[in-house]
Amino acid sequence: MASSPIPPSPPALRVVAPGGEAVSLPQNLEAEAALLGALMIDNRLVEDVMQRLRPEHFAEALHGRIYERILMLCDRRMAATPVTLKPLFDADAGMAEVGGPAYLAQLTQNGAGLLAARDFGQQIYDLALLRELIRVGREMVTAAADTSVEVEPLKQIEEAEKALYRVAEAGEVGGAVKTFAQATREAVEMADRAMKSGGNLSGYTTGLDGLNVKMGGLHKSDLIILAGRPAMGKTALATNIAFSCAMRFMRDKEMGIEPGKSSGAPVAFFSLEMSSDQLATRVLAEQANVNSEDLRKGKIRQEQFTQLARAAGDLASLPLLIDDTPALSIAALRSRARRLKRQHDIGLIVVDYLQLLQGTGRNGAENRVQEVSEITRGLKTLAKELQVPVLALSQLSRAVEQREDKRPQLADLRESGTIEQDADIVLFVYREEYYHANAQPDPEEAEKFAKWKDKAEKIFGLAEVIVAKQRHGSTGSVPLTFDKNVTKFSDRAPDAWRPDVD
Repeated sequence: MASSPIPPSPPALRVVAPGGEAVSLPQNLEAEAALLGALMIDNRLVEDVMQRLRPEHFAEALHGRIYERILMLCDRRMAATPVTLKPLFDADAGMAEVGGPAYLAQLTQNGAGLLAARDFGQQIYDLALLRELIRVGREMVTAAADTSVEVEPLKQIEEAEKALYRVAEAGEVGGAVKTFAQATREAVEMADRAMKSGGNLSGYTTGLDGLNVKMGGLHKSDLIILAGRPAMGKTALATNIAFSCAMRFMRDKEMGIEPGKSSGAPVAFFSLEMSSDQLATRVLAEQANVNSEDLRKGKIRQEQFTQLARAAGDLASLPLLIDDTPALSIAALRSRARRLKRQHDIGLIVVDYLQLLQGTGRNGAENRVQEVSEITRGLKTLAKELQVPVLALSQLSRAVEQREDKRPQLADLRESGTIEQDADIVLFVYREEYYHANAQPDPEEAEKFAKWKDKAEKIFGLAEVIVAKQRHGSTGSVPLTFDKNVTKFSDRAPDAWRPDVD
């Protein structure tokens, strides 16, 4: 078979090497021509390459335009041949340079691509990645060498890692653009998952049926803020959710469920307040049903230690990754998250807690509100970039303590303007039991003490998660039970929900 003429490599596909000489970028125009010829001969081959290969992956721009038109015709269920493609290229300047639309017919003269269309497509894709990697590297060198502007090395490192991550994940640095058809397909898949889970769970599980029903689970690209005053149990709830999500993924994997269809996911837990062993202690205490305080003090019996060791063995392969590095900046956290996504395919990120993160600005201490704005925007951007839910814990201001009704409100969020604005969901943890215990009257005041004790018994162990904001659904309160001995939240029986009427 006669080989088809190949357009010359354009000047843009050359780069200056460190020695100063011009070097051609990685490309295989012959493979591109052979693949296009094969696709026009047998349109069924399009299905073998279209999932990964895009027009911008072709080194020769004309080849990319031809491939794009082939995809367009096939999508319309029309035959993509030199004859049907000809009218689309009559006015194409690049086509005119290679002799006009007759070039399309010349491409079909080489049938090599018929036997190896998928291999040619893979090679074209790989070479596109290498070219993009060289481009990113060149931009990194240029930016690092430019001292005419204010130098921010850490920011440059973050941008470089972000660019490299995108090359590794998507094959290009530019933002991903989805057609409406792609977006609707994902929406249908999400609805299908919710239907198969019983109508409540379209995202990753929280481990709590009440929360799953209210929110539909944890959804990709969402920033969820979990806030509460000290001693309310927000870290315990975050740990419960992280464990449940990781455990569900591990069990689904054992049952042969594909990772993409699981209601769980590997979890990255960034603990800026507690050490990794303290978090592990909480999880083990919960699973072994051992008092966490007794466990820390060593006040456990031999049979309890045996239960603890058994739980540790069962959870050895739990996909829960803990990073307890203190004083992380938002830039460092995002870099580490990208690395964990690449290495472990994490599906949920937990940050405990937001106010312990640092911004990248030099004047962060002088303008804390601006710094928190940068942090919340960074977390939201990270959620969208990695397509994972980010659960970030947050402190509440002391304004709660000044009110008679201690239930939190959105205005109680510290530096609340941007936190409330950037968050997709805002959750508050509230335990009336805590405040009621602090309001114990003098036992000598018999009547008062009797009323206090009666109410204390009614609200013992009761907790609420208040959904104060939710972009995807309604707000409201989810009743839960909290066992402070093992720091575990669980669903409350329906008849145990007794709203305060006082």
